[in-house]
Amino acid sequence: MAVAPGPGPQPKKSKRGLIITLVAVLVLALGGGATWWALSRSDSVASGAATPEDAVTELLSALDDGDLLGAANTLAPSEASILADQLTQSFDEYKRLGLLDQNADPSSFSGFELVAENLTFDSQSAERVNDHVTITKLTGGTLTINADLTKLPLAQEYLDAMLAEAGGAAALTDSETLDIGSHVQQTGEPIRIATVNVDGEWYPSLLYTFADNLLAEAGLSWPQESIPAHGADSPTEAVKQLLQAAFDANFTRVIELLPPDEMAVLHDVGPALVHQLGNLAEGPSGIQVLDVQTEDKQVAGGTLATLTALSLEIPGQGQLTVTKNGDCYELTAPQGTQQLCGEELGQRMAAEADESTPPQMLQHIGESLAEHGVGAVVTQVDGQYYVSPLRTLNELGMSLSRGLEPEDLKQILQGIN
Repeated sequence: MAVAPGPGPQPKKSKRGLIITLVAVLVLALGGGATWWALSRSDSVASGAATPEDAVTELLSALDDGDLLGAANTLAPSEASILADQLTQSFDEYKRLGLLDQNADPSSFSGFELVAENLTFDSQSAERVNDHVTITKLTGGTLTINADLTKLPLAQEYLDAMLAEAGGAAALTDSETLDIGSHVQQTGEPIRIATVNVDGEWYPSLLYTFADNLLAEAGLSWPQESIPAHGADSPTEAVKQLLQAAFDANFTRVIELLPPDEMAVLHDVGPALVHQLGNLAEGPSGIQVLDVQTEDKQVAGGTLATLTALSLEIPGQGQLTVTKNGDCYELTAPQGTQQLCGEELGQRMAAEADESTPPQMLQHIGESLAEHGVGAVVTQVDGQYYVSPLRTLNELGMSLSRGLEPEDLKQILQGIN
């Protein structure tokens, strides 16, 4: 649930953090203790812009007009596609659970407003990262976020609870303005917004903007070369190879197995990421993945490969096999065989809950994981299969929520509060 700003002067915030927030608000809406994707593409093909600066201006102009669907349509097509799939599922699911008002409509989302005025760019200093990514430099104008959480499309019961906890509507409204010219004078740095070129047209990119600002914060430059994509021959093989690469601390291979369209940013930033992770990792574990079996089904945007059997060779311990049987997992090791079923798994997780985590939530998570299993969403690009981290996380969240009833959600949220 939103936290009202406290009285008195607030400490100075990082303006780089603010611009990341400004971009993130294009796709995330926070309220009532829940997060859902707030933007979606229409069924028509998104239209890009002629230049990187025009792409950013079109995005901010759409938001200035309150046109969230228009704003979403200006994002990079692969990002907009993921958001559309996630929004469609989560919006319906939260309506079923009674969290959102039954009349809530993602095409007329309310609660946040971004106002852009008198924007200027330094086109001469735009950074061309490679043949498809350019970092625009916003140097003048103002960006204002106006938030009124009382207008979020929550069900009345949850809206009333949020108002009561906050102490009234006044505590749920806020506004913050970034004077870009002043920011540039104080820091000597413009606002960086990444754009990508797809089929000759330019689009703003949420993921590339995140990555670019993180690199800038760390004092790192974009790598001059990317890690090329190299997928697997089947969904099961993609999961198996990703697991083996992770056990081997082979981060280059992990990135190779990510979708070249949805995760293009990780391929481009990959060499820098591999270098940083290499400094932190302990090295290969020595674990060998002997066998992986999955049960595959089609989901939004790809194939859900749910693990039904996994065999590992662990140094010094021998072979370990985990098999899913209904809502139970059977673990076979040299020491013997043990079976763990959903209710017991949920009880164990709930028993280990700390004060900040409601036991009911962990109980449900344990039971849901046992019932639905654990897997990954795999996508196909040019005949090869890749593991999609964003779609996998979304599917995990959806599988957990599908096992809930409205009363279950109330108990969990009451436990959080």
